[in-house]
Amino acid sequence: MLKTFDALPAGFLDTPASHLHRILDGPTLIHLPGRRPEPLFVSCLLHGNEDTGLAAVQGVLRGYTGQGLPRALSILVGNVAAARAGVRRLDDQPDYNRIWPGADEDGRPEHAMAREVFDAMRRRGVFATIDIHNNTGFNPLYACVNRLDAASLHLATFFSRTVVHFTRPRGVLTTAFATLCPSVALECGRPGSPAHEARAAEFVEACLHLSAFPAHPVAPQDIDLYHTVGIVKVRETASFGFAPNGADILFEPDLDHLNFRELPAGTRLARVRGGGPLPVDVWDEGGANVAERFLEVREGELRTRRPVMPAMLTLEERAIRLDCLCYFMERIGTPLADATGPAQNHCDAGGASAR
Repeated sequence: MLKTFDALPAGFLDTPASHLHRILDGPTLIHLPGRRPEPLFVSCLLHGNEDTGLAAVQGVLRGYTGQGLPRALSILVGNVAAARAGVRRLDDQPDYNRIWPGADEDGRPEHAMAREVFDAMRRRGVFATIDIHNNTGFNPLYACVNRLDAASLHLATFFSRTVVHFTRPRGVLTTAFATLCPSVALECGRPGSPAHEARAAEFVEACLHLSAFPAHPVAPQDIDLYHTVGIVKVRETASFGFAPNGADILFEPDLDHLNFRELPAGTRLARVRGGGPLPVDVWDEGGANVAERFLEVREGELRTRRPVMPAMLTLEERAIRLDCLCYFMERIGTPLADATGPAQNHCDAGGASAR
């Protein structure tokens, strides 16, 4: 499935995500040289309707027209077919951010494509990985990491002081690449925001100028660190909506405004028809359903049973069915020393100013 280029395809810098199929046949890996040979790896469009990453990369590269990059840059353009349709993924496709080494499933052409990308970047001695995403709800800009080593946390805080650590779902790109280098996913809010595209581009530009990462821990005052403790999914047998329509679950119409707010126990999330059993599951990192630890149905309402902070709550029904309703998080302290994971010694002036 994968096409590889050692130069930018003609027209790449000026082609929007919905028209990329005119110049790219499918998933594409582009290698560009730079003064420092270990490449920065940037992934965009793993989800076809999340185009901030593509716009950010195009903006950075337009600034280097006619001149060399400070560091080699490898760009993965992911789900071109879904981008053409303006959707997260096509119905016959797997999620392109669930196909990477370590995924629960294997054997499809997309898994082989992901392995090919991973092996290519390992051979090139990848310096750092940035996977750029959008989301559909009302969320701040934040970064996600899969390891709590100093280098990964410094990389994340160059983008935002709000950082989320997670280990599930499996098969995501950043989890695989965290075994090779500092790796971060950027959550850039809803697509179509020039300000968010500019912020992502600024981050990529700063990372191109990094020589190394600090070995010392991130100062506690410089980071708000959270850990994902549950993935909330609506049961397939339950109908739901955000306006009265006779569905089993009637969610609050402004549900996504609860993102990154510490909700007290008893917060109402929805009304439940008939007041039956829990209509949602909450899967923890070990794969156990812990819904009753976090939620309850009381007097016909779905309420939180304990204090919790949600992220990625969305009002888009298709996104909920394809992925999840939200993630539950808890605040954690900053590690005082390196945890397991790649780290490097120091960052140059360019990296420090990128903060």
